[in-house]
Amino acid sequence: MTSKKYDLVIKNGRVIDSALGFGRNAHVFIKDGRIVKVEVDSAPIRQELRTLDSDQIIDATDKLVVPGLIDIHVHLREPGREDEETVESGCRAAAAGGFTSICCMPNTTPQIDNQGTVKFVQDRAQNTDARVFVVGAITKGQKGKELAEIGDLVKMGAVAISDDGFYVQNAEIMRRALEYARMFDIPVMQHSEDRQLCEGGMMNESYESTRLGLRGSPAVAEEVAVLRDIALCRLTEGRLHIQHITTRRAVDAVRQAKKEGVNVTAEATPHHLILTDKEISKEFNTNLRVNPPLRIEDDRDAVIEGLVDGTIDCIASDHAPHSAEEKDCEFDQAPPGMIGLETSLGLVKTFLIDKGYLSWADVIRKMTINPARILNLPGGTLEEGSLADITIIDPEKKWTVKADKFLSRSNNSPFIGQQLTCQVYKTILNGKVVFER
Repeated sequence: MTSKKYDLVIKNGRVIDSALGFGRNAHVFIKDGRIVKVEVDSAPIRQELRTLDSDQIIDATDKLVVPGLIDIHVHLREPGREDEETVESGCRAAAAGGFTSICCMPNTTPQIDNQGTVKFVQDRAQNTDARVFVVGAITKGQKGKELAEIGDLVKMGAVAISDDGFYVQNAEIMRRALEYARMFDIPVMQHSEDRQLCEGGMMNESYESTRLGLRGSPAVAEEVAVLRDIALCRLTEGRLHIQHITTRRAVDAVRQAKKEGVNVTAEATPHHLILTDKEISKEFNTNLRVNPPLRIEDDRDAVIEGLVDGTIDCIASDHAPHSAEEKDCEFDQAPPGMIGLETSLGLVKTFLIDKGYLSWADVIRKMTINPARILNLPGGTLEEGSLADITIIDPEKKWTVKADKFLSRSNNSPFIGQQLTCQVYKTILNGKVVFER
């Protein structure tokens, strides 16, 4: 008689769970969307496996089995720009990239600054291929003038607040945002670029911008913003999360603040960890126009150092879809942003693990349990009773990024044509396979 003790078993994979300090060959047992147990191989376990039907088993030999990846910085564009991305298509792209949970930013049309728009996204996220957590706006309309109804946003399920895409220029409003957010134990996620210093900037202010004749956005615009917000965080004892950090002095400021006990966390994107502003001069690829901009090598190296020493807590894609028509223009006319959900893991493996900066355990920590802890999200671990959100990775699989293979509705990636090492084999959400290669 066939056993129905488990719905699914993943056998023979190398299980890496940074939350448990676990990294060895083992079998993962799943029932009713939860982890029942993770067991190393033994005679009793092999006997138990023999009682299961083959359709209950995934053989993960030579694969990595890790908690479902979590991306806390994603733009889904719905409502308003469904031609670029929808909640559904974004979740498909997420699953293809190994992400089982994503957090969507509020800079949609209209902005996610009230209970109605939070619920709209939540409704759209039902029965999709990833869990979607909503980040509400700090200010009404993201205009930086008046706080949104933060309590109402949290009551409806918002996990954080952010005016991503815009810096909260008014220090008094930012102070009040930190104070209100503290009442609900959520972080304020800040896009740290002083608007007055970076106004009109097309790329990083450097030798390259001067040579190319493009107006630059100076690194000090980020540094000033980060230092001010750390001071406000220290004052309010709130929780501050620095989005897409890019400069050496900003990383140094976060490092020092953490030593002082200030409750600040930070994220870095794969493109800021890999690319520099020199890439722009090669072909003026509009997919290289991002905010904050690609910096000089010293800044890029500092971000890597911060990721390695723990100053930077997590890796986030800042997945920002744009239509081909919008990007098919002069560099200074292109909207900023690139997609990243489907390439993040491959880029991190190829350019950070393979080059010796990080181990697999480091990467899994910064793409699972750390982002989960920053936003108090479920998941990020395979401990008994936790959600059966799992990513199975083929760590040495080579593949080439192709524009026509993206599941996102947009293909604005500067990495098209790049060969990467490491590919998602299967993505499991709530105990069910939602993506398989």
